[in-house]
Amino acid sequence: MWNLSNVESGRNGSFSGEDCEVEQALGIVLAVMMALVVFSLGCSVEVVKVWMHVQRPWAILLGLLCQFGFMPLIAYLLALGFSVTPVQAIAIIIVGSCPGGSTSNFITYWLDGDMDLSITMTSISTVLGLGTMPLCLYIYSYSWMQMGGVQIPYINIGMASITLIVPVLFGVLINYKWPKVAKIILRIGSLVGGLVMLAVGVASFTLCDGLWGSDISILVISAIFPLIGYLAGFIITAIARQPWNRCRTISMETGAQNMQLCGVFLQLFFPSSDVFTLPVLYFCFQLLSGLLLVIGRTNNSAAQAVEDCRGALGGLGSCSRNWLLVCGMEPQWGGRNQSLCGRLRGTN
Repeated sequence: MWNLSNVESGRNGSFSGEDCEVEQALGIVLAVMMALVVFSLGCSVEVVKVWMHVQRPWAILLGLLCQFGFMPLIAYLLALGFSVTPVQAIAIIIVGSCPGGSTSNFITYWLDGDMDLSITMTSISTVLGLGTMPLCLYIYSYSWMQMGGVQIPYINIGMASITLIVPVLFGVLINYKWPKVAKIILRIGSLVGGLVMLAVGVASFTLCDGLWGSDISILVISAIFPLIGYLAGFIITAIARQPWNRCRTISMETGAQNMQLCGVFLQLFFPSSDVFTLPVLYFCFQLLSGLLLVIGRTNNSAAQAVEDCRGALGGLGSCSRNWLLVCGMEPQWGGRNQSLCGRLRGTN
């Protein structure tokens, strides 16, 4: 175990005692809801498409390269560049070495990414994280402290892997057996997922005292780290000439880390220290960045749909165009009316 005698302990970065019961209750509720949400995401996976990704694993290999190759390296460079303390440097490297989490699945869904690739990558990276996390820790943390008898929480990591993979497999089974039911579950789960992420962010800022007194370097790193991950994943995938939906997917899988798994590591190795604020801040910033990307993507798609459908209107005769205007169709272009736009194009 690392020597933590020089780590300042206290209330910084930990939940206050009076909020302990609230924290425990919130943790149980969120755990159950997260299991249900991940189950709903599994309902979006088609076995045939997943098997196609496994047979042609180029996209998966690109994602794993970004996840376990570039993210730990970026964490190492950020820790060096901001001259953080040894304990903070280890925490940053742990964040960068974590596999992808369910946050990437939610954001990928709203960005119209490849959900089959996203969940396949999340599952594979979580399993591979059993070996890559301690390996990355050993490689990159040597600059700050000597590795002694480091105890890696394999049981905790294995349990985290099971809680992610098992609900996904049940969701895949539902989609395979009852696809109509799976679509309903997916819609409900995507809504609940957004509420869960919002609740976690609000609860983190409300209950975690250390967030309000964090070092400026930790705040800056937490803000730019997920953005660098998103950008690096997108650029690398685009250079590899992958489709745009895969570029968005791998971008999210690269920048959105599994902060639950990161929290297990930090709570085990750094009890009562101020490094617990790092995964909380990182989670909040990665979620905020993802939401901004979703908003930008949605606005761009809506504007493009309006332009495309108005172009289709321009090719119609004046009689047909006036009939549509009388029916109030033109102001509603986009969204559900895109199918009508396609029919208009076909008749043009």
